[in-house]
Amino acid sequence: MKKDIHPAYTESVFTCVGCQNSFTTRSTAAGNLTLGVCSSCHPFFTGKHKLVDTAGRVERFMRKYGINESGTTTRNSAARKTK
Repeated sequence: MKKDIHPAYTESVFTCVGCQNSFTTRSTAAGNLTLGVCSSCHPFFTGKHKLVDTAGRVERFMRKYGINESGTTTRNSAARKTK
């Protein structure tokens, strides 16, 4: 390797803003750095992930295509009765 062309690889402390968890690792970014979300408080890793149904999209889809709670389609049977 050529000398004096690579950045310094030093120990850095990363601190999470959400849970104040901090850990030390090596990085080319020197000093104390902050993270928005870490694996200790991120919903995907903690299992507290919530599915958000905005404006009833699932229910609207189910009504549009005539799907009931059990997953069977009632649209074709309703269409046959009206003919």
